Amino acid sequence: MRISSTAATLGTVLALSASALAVAPAASAAQAAPAANTGVKIDKLVVNGGKPIVIGTGQNEKFSISVTVSDNSGIDHKGLPYLGIKREVGDNYWGYFLEPTCKAKNRTTSVCTSNFTSEPKGYDLPRNYFAGNWQVYLQFTAKDGDYYGAYHGTHPFQRRAALTVDAGPEPVRKNKNLTITGKLSRANWDTLRYAGYTNQPVKLQFRKKGTNSYSTVKLVKTNSTGNLKTTVKATTDGYWRWNFPGTTSTSTTLTSGDFVDVR
Repeated sequence: MRISSTAATLGTVLALSASALAVAPAASAAQAAPAANTGVKIDKLVVNGGKPIVIGTGQNEKFSISVTVSDNSGIDHKGLPYLGIKREVGDNYWGYFLEPTCKAKNRTTSVCTSNFTSEPKGYDLPRNYFAGNWQVYLQFTAKDGDYYGAYHGTHPFQRRAALTVDAGPEPVRKNKNLTITGKLSRANWDTLRYAGYTNQPVKLQFRKKGTNSYSTVKLVKTNSTGNLKTTVKATTDGYWRWNFPGTTSTSTTLTSGDFVDVR
């Protein structure tokens, strides 16, 4: 079974189950062949401000696709422009597609933008196995009839990560052991909950009181439930934090610093 999405009129994408791919106006969203060189040019593509699209489980998440596109005759704003992002895994499919709002920049060039909203509480979430790099789909028609319809690169679409930290005892005697704990979890799109992210390397970082930058002390791997625990020598006052660099499927995250008074 293929899992697909269809576009709603107010910029929200609703998740549906279907036996076929969702079909875009005037063209199938499943078209993957490169666009012919018709004269329509993609001058600039910006997805989510250049940042990965990160989706959690309990709040609406917004992202956008913005394209600067040109043709010597100009872009037809009523010619069914269409923007989207999707991924296929085996026979399964999930995508977000919307007709954009287009504004002319000059006689030949337009900027077209689609604003999307993923609504976890409405079960508008892909399944976990869709996390990773998604294909970006662009469709435009020029005023002279030139057509562009193709996938144009990929963009990361990730599960949101969460991280905690606790350093103790507080205060601690100088050169005594200090224990730093925490937990790394990530959004489970299948259950709409967060669960521990296991066997992942996380940086333990320290910032000395009165300074502005953190340095990495060691790497610690999460255990079978996503928990972190390590011991260091307490030598000076400062802030301890965990920093997770992320993976292809999961976002980066870091904690605020937990201050420890060393006496």
